[in-house]
Amino acid sequence: MDRLSSTTLLPDLFHGTRDDIAERIALIWGQIKAPFFVPLLKMAVFVCLTMSLMLFIERVYMGIVIIFIKLFGQKPEKRYKWEPIKDDLELGNSVYPMVLVQIPMYNEKEVYQLSIGAACGLSWPSDRIIIQVLDDSTDPTIKDLVELECQRWASKGINIKYEIRDNRNGYKAGALKEGMKHSYVTQCDYVAIIDADFQPEPDFLWRTVPFLLHNPQIGLVQARWKFVNSDECLMTRMQEMSLDYHFTVEQEVGSSTYAFFGFNGTAGVWRIAALNEAGGWKDRTTVEDMDLAVRASLRGWKFVYLGSLKVKNELPSTFKAYRYQQHRWSCGPANLFRKMVMGIIRNKKVTLWKKVHVIYSFFLVRKIVAHIVTFVFYCVVMPATVLVPEVEVPRWGAVYIPSIVTLLNAVGTPRSLHLMIFWILFENVMSLHRTKATFIGLLEAGRVNEWIVTEKLGDALKVKGATKSLRKPRFRFGERLHLLELGVGAYLFFCGCIDVALGKNRYFIYLYLQSIAFFIAGVGYIGSQVSNS
Repeated sequence: MDRLSSTTLLPDLFHGTRDDIAERIALIWGQIKAPFFVPLLKMAVFVCLTMSLMLFIERVYMGIVIIFIKLFGQKPEKRYKWEPIKDDLELGNSVYPMVLVQIPMYNEKEVYQLSIGAACGLSWPSDRIIIQVLDDSTDPTIKDLVELECQRWASKGINIKYEIRDNRNGYKAGALKEGMKHSYVTQCDYVAIIDADFQPEPDFLWRTVPFLLHNPQIGLVQARWKFVNSDECLMTRMQEMSLDYHFTVEQEVGSSTYAFFGFNGTAGVWRIAALNEAGGWKDRTTVEDMDLAVRASLRGWKFVYLGSLKVKNELPSTFKAYRYQQHRWSCGPANLFRKMVMGIIRNKKVTLWKKVHVIYSFFLVRKIVAHIVTFVFYCVVMPATVLVPEVEVPRWGAVYIPSIVTLLNAVGTPRSLHLMIFWILFENVMSLHRTKATFIGLLEAGRVNEWIVTEKLGDALKVKGATKSLRKPRFRFGERLHLLELGVGAYLFFCGCIDVALGKNRYFIYLYLQSIAFFIAGVGYIGSQVSNS
């Protein structure tokens, strides 16, 4: 009888203890929620709604402008003087300006032949073009391969220079700056920048240089990117959607309204006089291209974007490479904004409206607010309202605004409309890294100047897939495990469970889907899977 009593009483004792603990936690939460969390969350909701409105107005404005451009706007060839360069029997090839083509690279084993071959294949008088390969490779084998490739083209009569330096100071900006110091560069009028994975078509210079030749106020002509591996995996399709909007809308609107946009770092031709007047290449941030563009614009130079001219290139297809790229692309602009905002305000060479455009639209809304509001609002604050039901997000902020912004973004890639849900979930996952990088840039924290070259696979993935199709690549578990994503995923899943049990917001479908997206990213099961062996 005693044994029976003890076995029946002990579970009741533990059950009572668990109930007591739960009641105490609920009591403590109720006591601190009203005076602390409720006003804090209300303030967070207000700030996030304000940022959402800023982003919404910016997107709608650009949408209206791009509609007018497509319906009534003139093409760049009509807005500016453009006519093909004509041969002159007396002057010969001297009527063609001297063009320098710079190809910066770093251990680009998979793609160096593509970019060098494309640059050497540009249709331009051979005595009026210099190909300059700026090789910062640290792998001696790759260095030898690049040098041999340059020698091979030189033996065919191409004026190609192979340049190296004994350090990597300044990374890409440092290499481009050193490249401009060579004596033969003084004879050049324009410089085309071609990254190692880019392949311009032979008529690239024929279509860009006349803008610079006939319009002395133009400092830069930028071409559009065309992605050769956009169908490689779902992650590359998501990147294509984001970048297509950037080129189709953001660059086009900037070029047509303010003759200003951010230089994309490659597939563009600069007037060397504009580059030098702006102060040349600087390595103070990880976005040396944007830095140069802003400084040149503040000097009064105009930029032209050619959406009809497309240059083939490769998207990062591994999650690791994409994360590093997005850190650089998010941290750099925020850090540049911190360094340049006062200089932009004090500048006297450009109009007030252009200053407002650069500071508010270009930097604040697109480079800072867009990243922060995506993560903080939709992955932190909105889920938190499930735990604090006293705080509500109005329907227009939770549903209507994000839906309209998403649809406006879809205009860049109509072929991927059916992937819109995946794109939303993926962008929210990446907003975690972009937000972190943005704050690192604004505060100039530890990784502010971290530069890791984006890995390019070229045809490597296809070759490995053909030769090792029966072998699964090996991974180190630690390399694929991302604790931040897993943590956010767990938080969203918990909020989803609370919403199902107690909530009234009906956010649980979104919260469950978004948590799954974070979990997938957290275990590295995203992008192309490439073996290290």
